[in-house]
Amino acid sequence: MRRTSPLSRVLEIILLTFGTLIVTVLASSVVLARLTGTVWWLALLIPAFIAINIVPGLPRHFPKRSRTRNARLSVTHHGVEALRIFLWSSLLGAALHIYLAVTLLPEQWTTWAASLAACVAVEFVVFLNGIVSVYVSSTQLGVRQRVIGILLGWIPLVNVGALIWIIRTTAREVTTEQNKLLLDEQRRDLKVCNTRYPLLLVHGVFFRDTPLLNYWGRIPDELIANGAEVYYGNHESASSVQDAARELNERIKDIVATTGCSKVNVIAHSKGGLDVRWAASCLDAAPLIASITTINTPHRGCGFAEYLLEKIPVSQQESLASAYNAAALHAGDAHPDFLAAVHDLTTSRCEELTQRMDSEEALRRNDGNNGNNDGHIPYDDIFCQSVGSKLVRAASGKFPLNFTHPLVKWFDGPNDGLVSETSFSWGENYTFLTPTKHRGISHADMIDLDRENIPGFDVREFYVRLVSGLRERGL
Repeated sequence: MRRTSPLSRVLEIILLTFGTLIVTVLASSVVLARLTGTVWWLALLIPAFIAINIVPGLPRHFPKRSRTRNARLSVTHHGVEALRIFLWSSLLGAALHIYLAVTLLPEQWTTWAASLAACVAVEFVVFLNGIVSVYVSSTQLGVRQRVIGILLGWIPLVNVGALIWIIRTTAREVTTEQNKLLLDEQRRDLKVCNTRYPLLLVHGVFFRDTPLLNYWGRIPDELIANGAEVYYGNHESASSVQDAARELNERIKDIVATTGCSKVNVIAHSKGGLDVRWAASCLDAAPLIASITTINTPHRGCGFAEYLLEKIPVSQQESLASAYNAAALHAGDAHPDFLAAVHDLTTSRCEELTQRMDSEEALRRNDGNNGNNDGHIPYDDIFCQSVGSKLVRAASGKFPLNFTHPLVKWFDGPNDGLVSETSFSWGENYTFLTPTKHRGISHADMIDLDRENIPGFDVREFYVRLVSGLRERGL
């Protein structure tokens, strides 16, 4: 992977130092003019100041894969460099004016006050340039960081810490995204995700496949950039496993008939894993499926869900279900069924579903006339694997996972915020993603729902490796 060269780093430091000095000198122009007795040098400083605000740092190289993405990253990088210049020049300016307060006050208080006003005005321009740039372009600055930055910006010293936090977050974003783009450019011709059969991404419960907000975050674009052909389940947001399986069964047939691909590789998240298993075991989708990969699927159910259904009065359950179903109808669902979806996630119901699926598969194995005269079972030809992860701290998960994590831990043990670790494993190949330091990886992190760059875990690259593994198997 091509990274920023040492020479580029040196040039960035030189530009940062030069910009810091220019801003600091201009911010102290009143005092300097008084000391030197002339202001001719302002004719040079003001154009330099304008140039620094236009190009505060050395431009980064972003491969021309996506103009929108490149433009956004360029703006973020611009903001990071402007904020760095502001941080160092404002600290130098503050130190200088503290010294001037000792030497000029009280006799020359007008000079000191004028100099301070000029300093504040100059620094405000640089700060506004940087903060607006990162606020409008960064995808890694969450709502919390933005709000904290606004609130703490008025508290001396504390605001320095908040600013450093913002700079580090956005600078890391630029570097991560640049390296990702360069990596994809480097392996573009290899098409490492160009599998024999196209991918079918199956969403979990209470979500829909919509172009407005992709359930899978940045993952599909990353897979497509590396040669994958991607389709979506397009099934309802909330329904029973059987109903969702019927929709997926028809969806798979439609993809095969339209593209002539003969089979699909299914990657299913959460309840979607149960849905596609039913389609393969109890319906006739098995001959059309090359592989099934379940991501954080509750194969053995959720004890927490069972507890809630036992404790919450039926009237309240029905009221909540009616509200959800009404909203889902407006969102595009034809027959939403909130309660059926939730009930199918309980431990007891998942046990029933598994027994039924196992029995159906057993019947197929013993039925020599089920599509094959030699008694070979199509489902035996499906490569099955599963993936699970663990969220260590509740605070590391976004709402509502930060709320449900300790509750699920009480009933089911270590979990991803919704599903316990003991419920993930299924198929011939199981991957458990170990926690990154003290954070861990949540149920939502596994589909890039929050579009967050997690230190130690690149979800987009994880899926590239996952799909390239299918490609290596000839799938």
